[in-house]
Amino acid sequence: MKKLSELKKDSSGVIAAVNGDARFVGRITSIGLTPGCRLTVIKNEKRRPLLVYSRDTMIALNRKECDWIDVEEAV
Repeated sequence: MKKLSELKKDSSGVIAAVNGDARFVGRITSIGLTPGCRLTVIKNEKRRPLLVYSRDTMIALNRKECDWIDVEEAV
């Protein structure tokens, strides 16, 4: 299992868990990033927000938020 921030550009994964305080978990799940959700990393550059594509939506997440989301990399 990896952190979302560890996935490379153009790789896909499935969210295994969303960690953090209740406010963060509520916000992330309300935009559709829930356990079991497939996503693809569009952009992952150092010191920049991570850009992911999930459920027909592009989502930008800061790097700290990505460290709280555990993913299983899809092959």
